[in-house]
Amino acid sequence: MKALNKKELVPICITLYSLVLLLLSSCNSNNEKKQITHKADYEAYLTLPKDEVLQRTKEDYSFWEKKLEKEPEQFPYLVKVAASQSKLFSKTGTIDYLIKAEKNLLKANEATGYKNPGYLKSLAHNYVSQHRFKEALSLLKKAEMIGSGMESTQKMLFDVYMELGNYTQAKRYLDKVTDPNDFDYLIRLAKWSDHRGDLDAAIKYMEKAQAIGVASNIPSIEQWIYTNLADFYGHAGKIQQSYEHYLKALEIDPNDAYAKKGIAWIVYSYEKDPDEALRILDHITEKNQTPSYYLLKAEIADYKSDSKLKEYYTKKYKKAVQDTNYGNMYNKYNVLLYADNKMESEKALEIAHIEINNRPTPESYDLLAWSQFNRGDIKEALDIMEKYVAGQTFEPHVLFHLAEVYKANGRLEKAKALKKELESSAFELGPLVAKEIQNM
Repeated sequence: MKALNKKELVPICITLYSLVLLLLSSCNSNNEKKQITHKADYEAYLTLPKDEVLQRTKEDYSFWEKKLEKEPEQFPYLVKVAASQSKLFSKTGTIDYLIKAEKNLLKANEATGYKNPGYLKSLAHNYVSQHRFKEALSLLKKAEMIGSGMESTQKMLFDVYMELGNYTQAKRYLDKVTDPNDFDYLIRLAKWSDHRGDLDAAIKYMEKAQAIGVASNIPSIEQWIYTNLADFYGHAGKIQQSYEHYLKALEIDPNDAYAKKGIAWIVYSYEKDPDEALRILDHITEKNQTPSYYLLKAEIADYKSDSKLKEYYTKKYKKAVQDTNYGNMYNKYNVLLYADNKMESEKALEIAHIEINNRPTPESYDLLAWSQFNRGDIKEALDIMEKYVAGQTFEPHVLFHLAEVYKANGRLEKAKALKKELESSAFELGPLVAKEIQNM
């Protein structure tokens, strides 16, 4: 074979070098995540001078309050006032509005001898918001016995039984309202599918509900379906679609705090931009007092390795939930917070037991097991997990806890099997947990 001279070698080397660069460039481009969020898409929603929806709600509240003052015996006005107060709670996160709504609904039900199904369901809805599910169930059973408006009662019974972890009863009530063209049925069928771990089916049903919701031309329904479908897309790793749907919700209500939080999560969890995520959340908390926002800020501060900022937001959360009006609404958050601190482990256990009494779901038992695990009681944690949690929920945070418990108890194959599933839920779990999964 003829040997190549130096002049012939040069172009070959250049060609090989170019090929290597091309391959490296291709690998890098494949590994880089596509930029999904853009400030230009949502910046206008962070600089609004006023909240027009909130203003209209306050005007509605004032109108019905004045009517009630003039005619206090008109108990239907109590329900109207309560409805406005409930909307104000939803918009501002101010717990006082929800408690005042409860008081007005109690008065309306007392005035009608607890025999008006509509009033019973309104009070039940209030109790659901307060996480008083057993009391809500009692009211709905009364409404069911009366019989009027049965279909909406059955739908609410499905909701409450799901919250209570009585899935057999929930399914029984879901089967009573089967209608593939009904918005309320489809969103509940989606919830049931998600509970069973069939996320593809859940999204399919939510997309069908979206078509109905958009056709209704009722802004509140459209807004609700956009944010909830955005959540489902996020669970499925369809981040672009999730982002687009949060933006759709903001087109309807530019001050939708939930949609803005969803965008903040994408910025933080997917794009790893904690400062921008905090900026969005700062805008939200200027107008909304929901305590859980502070915990999210604390998590992002932890991701930034800013211990002082994390402590600041954690203290703000703890101070906020000292308000007794919150009742049991933040039990889950409190258990997870206290369980991470050895000094507060007893408090975590105590609250976990309360939560199980209130709603004996697999998720509630997970809280108890996680509290035991963090105290070093790994065998007790495993017993609880195997009896009440394993195979009964597909919630990623719960599966992460289960994997950790398996690992600590030497069930390495089971932990390894869960790790693969958890890796696909990295976006939903967030960067901090995703890092722990990698090291599992």
